[in-house]
Amino acid sequence: MFVFQIPEDQLAENHTARVLWHLVETLDLSGFIEDAKSVQGHCGRDRLSVKMLLTLWLYAISRGISSAREIERLSKSDDAFRWIVGDQTISHATLSGFRIGYRAALEQLMTDILGALLQQRLVELDFVAQDGTRIRANAAAPSFRSEAALQQCLEQAALHVKAVMAEADDPEATSAEKTARLAAAQDYQQRVQRAIEVVHELKVNDKKNPRASTTDSDARIMKMGDGGFRPAYNIQLATAGFPMGGPRTIVGLRVTHEGTDMGSLTPMLREVEQRTGQTPHTILADAGHAHHECICNLMDRDILPLVSVPEPSKNPGPGANFEPKVHAWREVMQTEQAQALYRHRAGLCELPNAHFKSRFGLERFLVRGLNKVTCVVLITSIASNLLAHGHKLLGMIG
Repeated sequence: MFVFQIPEDQLAENHTARVLWHLVETLDLSGFIEDAKSVQGHCGRDRLSVKMLLTLWLYAISRGISSAREIERLSKSDDAFRWIVGDQTISHATLSGFRIGYRAALEQLMTDILGALLQQRLVELDFVAQDGTRIRANAAAPSFRSEAALQQCLEQAALHVKAVMAEADDPEATSAEKTARLAAAQDYQQRVQRAIEVVHELKVNDKKNPRASTTDSDARIMKMGDGGFRPAYNIQLATAGFPMGGPRTIVGLRVTHEGTDMGSLTPMLREVEQRTGQTPHTILADAGHAHHECICNLMDRDILPLVSVPEPSKNPGPGANFEPKVHAWREVMQTEQAQALYRHRAGLCELPNAHFKSRFGLERFLVRGLNKVTCVVLITSIASNLLAHGHKLLGMIG
């Protein structure tokens, strides 16, 4: 016996998929269709709905799914995914291309959502906490090679490209197979060349024994939370919220391949100001962010730096000459009031970091390159903010 089910009847009115769909309907998605072209008198090719693609990704992230192939599979079997897709057919290639192909549109969307939250007074910047987390890159440690090894790889890659081109007359291979082989050979050659360029850049920065990955040249070997060293990216998030509780809102994000958080407060402050048009009143961060120059910059802007004071160092590094302001910051951090406020840092910023890895399925990136990784972090941050404020935002808009 066959049982016919209509997805519309399977989802509750307050289902997350419905909420996200209605939220996306309120957003300006014009940035995603700027590349669409039309010619008078011709209908052109079919184009999948941007609203559907974005909602699919946002809902998948809410379910801890970061794989386009898994979304493609669920769009044929899961009621919520089927409800979003409707009678359309979606491929993993289209989903992947959408997530990493519209960085400018995602940047603007992130800014627009923050603007709406600020306008509705759902977010305030009295307290902004900053923290970094390392997320595994889509590269293995053995892919990191020295310049000498990379030069050998480049020679082998060039020979492989020539060999593939020489097989152009192979009657047993189809045209598509030949094209795919040549594209794969040239792609590897370009990745090796880019890795050599990265090694040269690291040498200029006085990096000892520099190595770069032939898989993802933008990734770096970093110390992870468990004490091990693996290829990763450093994801810096600035989170606004109230010390006594309530939703956490990501108001700034930066993706770097620097293994340290030191010196990141000033760039993040610029990021927050550009996205929100406002300046935070208080910034909280752990001792890993206690760069003296950044501390002095915050104090010059009348921003209270509640940054943990690290243990004295034999090599204080750049910015140690700002003794008066550094001394003032140290004195502030010794007060009971500052220490009481600083205790809320972990609750503000470490929760979004934990959600990225546990709730949103971002334990490891499935894409390669700084630009693509940034796109993934952007759409995950958008999902985080919409999930935190979705019902209230819809109620105010309605």
